[in-house]
Amino acid sequence: MAWHTSTSVLQLVNGTNTWWNTIYGPADKVAVSGIYRCLGCKCEVTCNKNDPFPPQPKHVHTTAQGAIRWKLNVRTNTEGT
Repeated sequence: MAWHTSTSVLQLVNGTNTWWNTIYGPADKVAVSGIYRCLGCKCEVTCNKNDPFPPQPKHVHTTAQGAIRWKLNVRTNTEGT
């Protein structure tokens, strides 16, 4: 879970953009910069647009955790807009 304080500057947006609901696999290309959460183990990583997601064996799961699946948790504003 990404943490924030009451003084953090956050903006709630509606989640209609496809990047909010797309599930990515290891080494897939990152669509937008942000904090992504693994749906299997709940680990979070910060990824930059157009970079690959952490590949195996850099991010490893047990059999019980299932496949590595990344989903956008917090989009970061790296383009200033």
